Amino acid sequence: MNAIEITASTLESTGQMLSMFLSDLSDADLLVCPVEGANHIAWQIGHLISSERMTVNNLPDVSYPILTPEFEATHSRDSTTKQSHAGFLTKAQYLKMMEESRLATLTALRKLKDADLDKPTVGRLAAKAPTLGKLLLLCSNHTLLHMGQFSVIRRKLGKPVLF
Repeated sequence: MNAIEITASTLESTGQMLSMFLSDLSDADLLVCPVEGANHIAWQIGHLISSERMTVNNLPDVSYPILTPEFEATHSRDSTTKQSHAGFLTKAQYLKMMEESRLATLTALRKLKDADLDKPTVGRLAAKAPTLGKLLLLCSNHTLLHMGQFSVIRRKLGKPVLF
């Protein structure tokens, strides 16, 4: 395996794990908050979709499906403390959008050479992820971080522990 293949594998596996974590949840389950003031899974998935686009903006030739302004507003940081269920989508819609976003990232990644992963990143995440390779791994790790939060909600719902 080369660095591109390893990076792609991490992105693919976190996408597959996300689907697994959601497999036995209903649309209503996605709107359950673990505690007052915490985000439900629907918000978190929308946040992952939006942030992947923002995070990987350094990737050349990436082409993401367009998000509506309503989607962006519903899943923005400004809406994190709202406990409303308005504007959220179904599990099937979120999974489709997440899959499309991740596929766009993977398609652009696979056009690169290993040396491209050492290119510097720019923008607000450059301090945390100074190279394109580290930025892509941050994207994968961000998905994992939220799946940890999904685990808490799964336990609250009485769902089986997956890991």
